[in-house]
Amino acid sequence: MIHKVTLIPGDGTGPEIMETVRKVVDATGVQIEWEVEEAGCDIMAKVGTPLPESVLESIRKNKVAIKGPITTPIGTGFRSVNVALRKELDLYVCLRPCISYPGVRSRYQNIDLVIVRENTEDLYAGIEWSMHTPEAKEVIKLSKNKIREDSAISIKPISRTGTSRIVKFAFDYAVKNHRKKVTAVTKANIMKCTDGLFFEVAREIAKNYEGKIEYEERLIDNMCMQLVQKPELYDVLVLPNLYGDIISDLCAGLVGGLGVAPGANFGDTIAVFEAIHGSAPKYKGMNKVNPSACILSAKLMLEYLKETEAAKNLDDAIKEVFRKGDSVTYDMKPFPNDPSAVGTKEMGEAIIKAMKNLSKVSALSK
Repeated sequence: MIHKVTLIPGDGTGPEIMETVRKVVDATGVQIEWEVEEAGCDIMAKVGTPLPESVLESIRKNKVAIKGPITTPIGTGFRSVNVALRKELDLYVCLRPCISYPGVRSRYQNIDLVIVRENTEDLYAGIEWSMHTPEAKEVIKLSKNKIREDSAISIKPISRTGTSRIVKFAFDYAVKNHRKKVTAVTKANIMKCTDGLFFEVAREIAKNYEGKIEYEERLIDNMCMQLVQKPELYDVLVLPNLYGDIISDLCAGLVGGLGVAPGANFGDTIAVFEAIHGSAPKYKGMNKVNPSACILSAKLMLEYLKETEAAKNLDDAIKEVFRKGDSVTYDMKPFPNDPSAVGTKEMGEAIIKAMKNLSKVSALSK
């Protein structure tokens, strides 16, 4: 079967990473018809927008996309392309597995956590106004002067609809993948209306899974401490948008960093796969950065495409390269200036070689 997939190279180090990802996926033997579409800073300089309509049209048509990292300006410039994609395509689920791999340096071992982050609401909804604008003044007026006059304003929407579907996804994922517990995380003791609604709806959904999946609640500040002290107590975490963003980075830190943290975004009919790290523009064109997170995201894509055997073979090959540690990028070495570190391209080639070797061993054992 041929799968049509939209490939977005991204910017910064994105294009070189995604070229490696493409070669690795092609080496699995799965037939992919790639449709390349540009998004980000580079295309903005040419066409005036970081997210051309052709990108959205391609993803809507193909239903599956994989994306390289894209630069998001801090404080100024265009709003995140990542956020815009999720909003335009209603990709309401951000799934981020955080798994320990032997050979990857970390202070922790045997971590196996799954973050299920709501992707379309909360403070990332993009409803905000600069100080002294008519809209900001109106909100300040409605607050009866509880807000300073020189404030910029952001609105935090949390809906019953948005909460219901993200929590249901978390429980269904737990059942399908033989997980044991779902933990909902908010700051409902302070934000009683918005975060309180998230907990209220989560409790209602949890009743439908009684006897199958355990349900519990944690406050976000306590959750951060719990994950550092005793991560083994947790399994699937479901969170509103902002908390989910923060916790997914924390959990990535437990397993070795963003370089080994894959991500997937799901709507009802569309899926977009991406690593969660940035574009590292200072390393652009240097063949230096770690492609592992994007390759692991491609593994999630293969699973989604029901190419189960290919996904497993790729995962086994990645584990083998991590375990050996001789064909990995500088960030995975004990010392960053280790002369034995390889480049982006060479690490991809090592994973392809490992897949071939593992396939030979598997064929001989049959």
